[in-house]
Amino acid sequence: MSPIKLDAIDLRILAEIQREGRITKLKLAERVNLSPTPCWERLRRLEQAGIIAGYHARINLERFAPAAMVLMEVVLKRHQHSDFVRFEEAVCDIPEIVACYATGGGIDYMLKVVARDVDNYQRLVDRMLIADIGIDRYFTYIVTKPVKESPELPLDRLLARP
Repeated sequence: MSPIKLDAIDLRILAEIQREGRITKLKLAERVNLSPTPCWERLRRLEQAGIIAGYHARINLERFAPAAMVLMEVVLKRHQHSDFVRFEEAVCDIPEIVACYATGGGIDYMLKVVARDVDNYQRLVDRMLIADIGIDRYFTYIVTKPVKESPELPLDRLLARP
């Protein structure tokens, strides 16, 4: 599937809804300097093309519940296709794993885990090991302080011409 060509107005629309997903159609049109109907049509086209995958709220967990954020490196025992599929399917069914990335360069996966505390994290790991989803080794990194976590993609940098 080839990338869809976006113009400067499309990029401004995407940048605005990344910053403020609940923006009104009228306010969005004003911010991108377009009349409401063409702005709305562009937004619908971006949604239908799958460029806009959804609208989400960013929850500030610290405000209402204690939580431990953990980064976990995983190395699988074997590296057959079925081993990767089994691990990925299992990970997708675990709500505490909020992100999973297949990686190269020595480890197979990097996971972002949010648990009530470190004890709950370790119990989750124990369940994963008992389930025998292919984990050979894992390494745990407790996040002591989030420094930067942006849900916004740097569209202007990604699409800039050199």
